[in-house]
Amino acid sequence: MNKPITIADFSQHLFWDVDLDGFDFNQHKNFFIQRVLEYGKMKDWKLIKELYGMEAIKIAALNARSLDAVTLSFVSTIFQIDKTEFRCYKHRQLFPNLWNS
Repeated sequence: MNKPITIADFSQHLFWDVDLDGFDFNQHKNFFIQRVLEYGKMKDWKLIKELYGMEAIKIAALNARSLDAVTLSFVSTIFQIDKTEFRCYKHRQLFPNLWNS
Protein backbone atom coordinates (compact mmCIF):
# COMPACT_ATOMS: atom_id res chain seq x y z
CA MET A 1 0.00 0.00 0.00
CA ASN A 2 1.39 3.41 -1.02
CA LYS A 3 1.82 6.08 1.60
CA PRO A 4 0.17 9.44 0.91
CA ILE A 5 2.33 12.09 -0.76
CA THR A 6 3.42 14.90 1.55
CA ILE A 7 5.34 18.10 1.03
CA ALA A 8 8.37 16.40 2.60
CA ASP A 9 8.55 14.03 -0.40
CA PHE A 10 9.49 16.91 -2.72
CA SER A 11 12.91 18.52 -3.12
CA GLN A 12 13.56 21.03 -0.36
CA HIS A 13 14.94 23.71 -2.70
CA LEU A 14 11.53 24.12 -4.37
CA PHE A 15 9.85 25.84 -1.45
CA TRP A 16 12.59 27.76 0.32
CA ASP A 17 10.39 30.88 0.33
CA VAL A 18 7.12 29.24 1.42
CA ASP A 19 5.71 28.65 4.90
CA LEU A 20 4.94 24.94 4.66
CA ASP A 21 3.06 24.67 7.96
CA GLY A 22 -0.28 25.55 6.41
CA PHE A 23 0.46 24.52 2.85
CA ASP A 24 -2.52 22.92 1.10
CA PHE A 25 -1.91 20.90 -2.09
CA ASN A 26 -5.35 21.72 -3.51
CA GLN A 27 -5.55 25.39 -2.60
CA HIS A 28 -2.10 26.15 -4.05
CA LYS A 29 -2.19 23.63 -6.89
CA ASN A 30 -1.23 25.96 -9.76
CA PHE A 31 1.63 27.56 -7.84
CA PHE A 32 2.85 24.13 -6.77
CA ILE A 33 2.76 22.67 -10.28
CA GLN A 34 4.50 25.68 -11.80
CA ARG A 35 7.27 25.60 -9.20
CA VAL A 36 7.89 21.89 -9.79
CA LEU A 37 7.84 22.31 -13.57
CA GLU A 38 10.41 25.10 -13.49
CA TYR A 39 12.73 24.01 -10.69
CA GLY A 40 11.92 20.41 -9.83
CA LYS A 41 13.89 17.26 -10.39
CA MET A 42 12.62 14.18 -12.19
CA LYS A 43 11.52 12.75 -8.83
CA ASP A 44 9.33 15.83 -8.29
CA TRP A 45 7.84 15.53 -11.79
CA LYS A 46 6.81 11.93 -11.07
CA LEU A 47 5.25 12.97 -7.77
CA ILE A 48 3.10 15.74 -9.28
CA LYS A 49 1.97 13.35 -12.02
CA GLU A 50 0.84 10.95 -9.32
CA LEU A 51 -0.66 13.68 -7.14
CA TYR A 52 -2.57 15.71 -9.77
CA GLY A 53 -2.58 13.76 -13.04
CA MET A 54 -1.52 14.91 -16.48
CA GLU A 55 -4.73 16.84 -17.25
CA ALA A 56 -4.38 19.10 -14.19
CA ILE A 57 -0.71 19.69 -14.99
CA LYS A 58 -1.60 20.59 -18.57
CA ILE A 59 -4.26 23.08 -17.48
CA ALA A 60 -1.90 24.69 -14.94
CA ALA A 61 0.86 24.98 -17.55
CA LEU A 62 -1.48 26.45 -20.16
CA ASN A 63 -2.69 29.10 -17.70
CA ALA A 64 0.64 29.99 -16.07
CA ARG A 65 1.53 33.68 -16.37
CA SER A 66 5.20 32.90 -16.72
CA LEU A 67 7.31 29.87 -17.57
CA ASP A 68 10.95 29.97 -18.57
CA ALA A 69 11.80 29.02 -22.16
CA VAL A 70 13.06 25.53 -21.29
CA THR A 71 9.95 24.67 -19.25
CA LEU A 72 7.68 26.03 -21.98
CA SER A 73 9.44 23.83 -24.55
CA PHE A 74 9.16 20.82 -22.24
CA VAL A 75 5.42 21.13 -21.56
CA SER A 76 4.73 22.04 -25.17
CA THR A 77 6.43 18.80 -26.25
CA ILE A 78 4.94 16.61 -23.52
CA PHE A 79 1.38 17.74 -24.23
CA GLN A 80 1.89 18.23 -27.99
CA ILE A 81 0.52 21.76 -27.86
CA ASP A 82 2.02 24.63 -29.82
CA LYS A 83 3.86 27.15 -27.64
CA THR A 84 1.63 29.94 -28.90
CA GLU A 85 -1.33 28.39 -27.05
CA PHE A 86 0.23 28.96 -23.62
CA ARG A 87 -0.74 32.06 -21.67
CA CYS A 88 2.89 32.74 -20.73
CA TYR A 89 3.85 32.85 -24.41
CA LYS A 90 1.08 35.33 -25.23
CA HIS A 91 1.93 37.40 -22.16
CA ARG A 92 5.60 37.50 -23.14
CA GLN A 93 4.67 38.76 -26.61
CA LEU A 94 2.61 41.59 -25.11
CA PHE A 95 5.52 42.80 -22.97
CA PRO A 96 8.77 42.22 -24.86
CA ASN A 97 11.99 42.57 -22.91
CA LEU A 98 13.88 45.27 -24.75
CA TRP A 99 17.19 44.49 -23.05
CA ASN A 100 17.36 40.90 -24.32
CA SER A 101 16.07 41.49 -27.83
